[in-house]
Amino acid sequence: MSSLTFELLGRDGKARRGRIRTAHGTVETPAFMPVGTAGTVKAMPPDMVRAAGAEIVLGNTYHLMLRPGAERVARLGGLHKFMNWPGPILTDSGGYQVMSLAPLRQLGENGVAFQSHIDGRKHLLTPERAIEIQHLLDSTITMCLDECTPFPATLDEAKSSMELSMRWAARCRQAFEDRPGYGLFGIVQGGVYPGLRAASAEALTQIGFDGYAIGGLAVGEGTETMLSVIEATEPHLPADRPRYLMGVGRPDELVECVRRGIDMFDCVMPTRSGRTAKAFTRAGELNLRNARHAEDPGPIDPLCACPACTGFSRAYLHHLIKAKEMLGPMLLTWHNVRYYQDVMQDLRQAIADSRLDAFAAEFHAARTIQEEDTNGKEEIED
Repeated sequence: MSSLTFELLGRDGKARRGRIRTAHGTVETPAFMPVGTAGTVKAMPPDMVRAAGAEIVLGNTYHLMLRPGAERVARLGGLHKFMNWPGPILTDSGGYQVMSLAPLRQLGENGVAFQSHIDGRKHLLTPERAIEIQHLLDSTITMCLDECTPFPATLDEAKSSMELSMRWAARCRQAFEDRPGYGLFGIVQGGVYPGLRAASAEALTQIGFDGYAIGGLAVGEGTETMLSVIEATEPHLPADRPRYLMGVGRPDELVECVRRGIDMFDCVMPTRSGRTAKAFTRAGELNLRNARHAEDPGPIDPLCACPACTGFSRAYLHHLIKAKEMLGPMLLTWHNVRYYQDVMQDLRQAIADSRLDAFAAEFHAARTIQEEDTNGKEEIED
């Protein structure tokens, strides 16, 4: 087995304070991974991502295999060198992206055949090829190829999908080359059905992985259902391995999922929101398009130490957005990524201090703002 290790440093209820040691550095958990789908966290150079507090980023097998190609990245020294990110990289196997391409793909026991959304070329992604691509990329943490079960799905549909993913997981485990400091994560599937989730977790545990992800959530089922699925799945996951919830989520969701035993997260929300003029703050969400910010000399969040908050006013950021200057999305993205990292740091400290429930109550109570873009109403400046 690989020497990627996970050390539990503390607990508070089901929440865990941990540390993952990898070939490319250490990750403190709970951790949030900014999404760098195509080898870049959008609107942020790597040193900015690191300065914001991130220790690990996510790349995507599907997108990188299509452009620029895994073999090319390997020839150029691997993804860490290619994107100038020396820290750990986790690569999503592409299962979610393949699911989203339903009209262009054909699923079978061997893998999934699909047409590229870029140029229409045909590709076959098998479990073995998914592992090979991630090896070529030099991924620190490799993800098994799975079928991301769509929502809604009947019990029979979810069962068939989950069982296929488990067969693929066994093939991924066999194809993966153990190396010091590298790891392979299995992905729990089963839709919204607790019995299927338990069976999936137990099947993966029997195969044996360095970490365990919960996939197939945040696909339309709603927060309450998502949390109930996590609660049903968590008892069946090994306590001595990291637990990763894929594709989640909003700050309030992160807090509640940490309370339920999740260690790792990723989501496009902080970066995508930054590019659409939205900022996350300790008091809630702001939309910098709104005219109420046009003459506001204050920072986005007075408690934030990011460059957007320490160097610029809401009024200036509003101006950048209205003028369509690229600095606006860059600063807002930097702020959002820093905010998410601050939430993770606060969660780690709250677990260490055995006051997570109190922190969660304070966190939710403080979030009273949620501005919407009124799109042409009196609040919006022409």
